[in-house]
Parts: sequence; C-alpha cells; structure tokens
Amino acid sequence: MADSRFDPNFTQHVINATGPKATPRMRSVMGSLIKHLHDFARENELTVEEWMAGVNMINWAGKMSDEKRNEGQLLCDVIGLESLVDEITFKLAAETNDHATASAILGPFWRHDAPILPNESTIVHGVDDGEMTYMHGIVQDLQTREPVVGAWVDVWQASTNGLYEQQDKDQVEHNLRGKFKTDDKGHYAFYCLRPTPYPVPNDGDYISVAECNVQARTDVFKGPAGKLLEYLDRHPYRPAHIHLIVTREGYKPVTMQIFDSQDKYLENDSVFAVKDSLIVDFKPLEGNPKATLELEYDIVVAKVDEGTGKTG
Repeated sequence: MADSRFDPNFTQHVINATGPKATPRMRSVMGSLIKHLHDFARENELTVEEWMAGVNMINWAGKMSDEKRNEGQLLCDVIGLESLVDEITFKLAAETNDHATASAILGPFWRHDAPILPNESTIVHGVDDGEMTYMHGIVQDLQTREPVVGAWVDVWQASTNGLYEQQDKDQVEHNLRGKFKTDDKGHYAFYCLRPTPYPVPNDGDYISVAECNVQARTDVFKGPAGKLLEYLDRHPYRPAHIHLIVTREGYKPVTMQIFDSQDKYLENDSVFAVKDSLIVDFKPLEGNPKATLELEYDIVVAKVDEGTGKTG
C-alpha cells in the first residue's frame, strides 16, 4: 500500500527473488503464501516476540511428532486448515464424479504399519467397557457399481478412554487397528467398537475423557494443539468417529472418518471435519454373540485415468 508506513516494495522484492528454475506451481503457491503472510504481519503489526512464540510452537510440534503421531498436522486440524484442504480436494474431484464416498481428514494418529487381518476378525483387544460392533460393507466402482475385489480397508479408532494405542502404554501394540482385503464380492467385515468422543490430546500426563469432563486440568502439560485451543477458549472435543482409508491399484485412495449420528459434538467438532454424508447410524444386532451393534457401510471409489491421473 502506498500510504503504508512499512516498506511498500519489500514483499514484491521477496517474491521476485524466486529463481527461473522454480516450477510454475511452486512460483504461484509460494508467491501467494509470501504475500498473505506478509500482509498478515503488517495488518496485525506482529512483534518479534509474537513471531518467535509462533516459531516455538511450530518447533514444539515438530519435536513431538514421529512415525506414530503428527502434531504439526494436529495444529493444522484445530484451525480448520486440513478440513479446508480436504473440502477443496473433494470438491475439485466432485466436478466430474459427484457420487464417490466423501473424504475426510487423515488426522495425526494414522500408522503405516497396521496389521493385515482376515475378514470377520476383531481389532478390539483388552477393552471391556465398549459396545462391540460388527462393521461390514461392499467397496464398489463409481462408474459400474460392480464390487471392487482386492481393495484394502485400513481402519483405526480411539479406545473408550479417549486414547489411540500409541498414546496409551496400557493398550497392546496396534490395538483398534487393522487392514482388511475385500473378497471376490467386494465385501469387507470386522469387529470394532462403537466410537466415543474424546479431547484433542493433553500431553505429559494423559487423562481420560471422564476426567476431562469433571475437572479443569490447568496443571496438565498440553501439546501445542491443545495449548492453542486453550488460548482460543475453545473446547477440545472430537465427535465419535472411526477412521478408514480405502486403497486399490487403479483407484483413487479415499480417506474418511465416519461419525456416530447420536454424538453431541457433530455440530462443533474441534477440527471441523464432519460431513453430513459421513454420519452413520449404529443399529442393534441380534443373534451374534460377538457384537450387540451393526454398522453396514458401503464405499464407492473412482478409477484413476491412466493417461491423465484424474479420476474417471
């Protein structure tokens, strides 16, 4: 701005420093990012102390992250950035394919090494206070509605104490995780828990959902995402959900979270990830000694066009 008391040419000078070998996409994205960040700093007259507090929070997230957890991603979640990027990606794909199963954010607790399990087996180990659920469905091709044989259904969820297994020393390795392969009818099936809501993690001394409900634990050392929620005076809760990733060679991977229709946090998810089409009903199940509830959930996936890499 010409009337700004700050150097009006500084930002463009930084953008112009990009070299000729940068790709057009890199030039466009980084130029836009630099402009918005610089405008943000000027608009708020950001001080060195405030800037360093932000840098320290990013560094803190990096130090907490490993192959089992991504705290930087969780920081993006609580400000809605991952959900926004997911919406943009899904809407772009939906311009040509508007009937594929909706996507949702990956979240920070996915693991690449989940165990491969046979259909009809359980992912629940050592949890006595949950509602056992028989989850099953068909993976279908978007265009033909034929079953997709050999698709991988990767599933994970938090336990009833609000913790994923890598957060909780009392859970066995890979508890509430598994990868299942669809059969010749495109069918998958497994036993899991009806999910329960939980707070964005408070690190150091983990506390249960029940404890979080009855007391304000200002003494608990929080991770950066939890600390940011505290600064913003926001509740930390995620609605009850189950994570899924469906993959098959030749098809676009689908990452989703499916949400219990009875959960009270559907309208104010702390990471803004709920989509109406991903809300499901758990129904009573009779005659099955292994579970009291049933969740039937079909998944529609789109092929990748080999020439363009786009779904079709």
